Amino acid sequence: MEKIFQKLSLSSASLVLVILIGIFITLFHAAKPAIDEFGLGFITDPDWNKEVVIDNAPVTPATTTNTDETADEDDWMLDDGLLNKNTKTVYGGWIPIVGSILSTLIALIFALPIAMGIAVFLSEIAPKNISNIVGIAIELLAAIPSIIFGMWGLYYFAPIIADIVGGYQVSLLTAGLVLGVMILPFMAAITRDSMNTTPSVLKESAYALGATKFEVIKDIIFPYSKVGIIGSIILALGRALGETMAVAFLIGSVFSLPGAINDPTISIPVAMANNFGEASGMGESALFYLALLLFVISFCVISLAKFYFLRKAK
Repeated sequence: MEKIFQKLSLSSASLVLVILIGIFITLFHAAKPAIDEFGLGFITDPDWNKEVVIDNAPVTPATTTNTDETADEDDWMLDDGLLNKNTKTVYGGWIPIVGSILSTLIALIFALPIAMGIAVFLSEIAPKNISNIVGIAIELLAAIPSIIFGMWGLYYFAPIIADIVGGYQVSLLTAGLVLGVMILPFMAAITRDSMNTTPSVLKESAYALGATKFEVIKDIIFPYSKVGIIGSIILALGRALGETMAVAFLIGSVFSLPGAINDPTISIPVAMANNFGEASGMGESALFYLALLLFVISFCVISLAKFYFLRKAK
């Protein structure tokens, strides 16, 4: 029985690795045409779905038998200087990559201190009955679907932010702050549970030596629960990087680099959600390239956090 249990456990653990590798292979295979076409320049190219003239390409002779049906199209091409020139559509991921990273950073900067404060209050300061009620409310907040946060943010939160800081209602700042509200319950709940594992004997010994509550929290509880706190931040980071629906409501969904924090832009998940239904050929492959980059960014950031910070915390 014990051997069967061990094999089942090993199979379950191995399945995670198989799924991870399978996702990577699928994304890489679908993104390969775009990788071959644009290379690593895709990462720093700000143009998305832009028609450009190919340099040193053979010129296509102009047709002399225009019909009425094609006359309007030819006039448009003449206006743009594209007639008799070979063109191609280029795709670059720089703007969605910047949008994803900046919105995630705003969310973490906003949510981290609030989540730590909530966890300390629930774990060490609040009476037990209040701690239970607030704790349940925090867990319920984590269960709300992201589209609800998006609608709430669009109709009620975005006008307030625009009144305070100016600029557009849908912007990088609005999306980042609502993302912060979404990841806050995860960080607060996991940090609270981690703080609750601190042995009472450690805290009582510190109090017996004359330490204040602040000193006990700073010197005993935080160091003891450091691994759990970092784990909560990593989990929240992964949620913020991949969030789609709420951000689609709030970030503006325009392929434009934000000149200010209250300008609209776009993130990788939103770009994929908005364009995947109508994409085909190289455009579809470029979206898979974006998905592959998001996968790599998330994997690298979380791996770095786990192997560096958690090792340092031991």
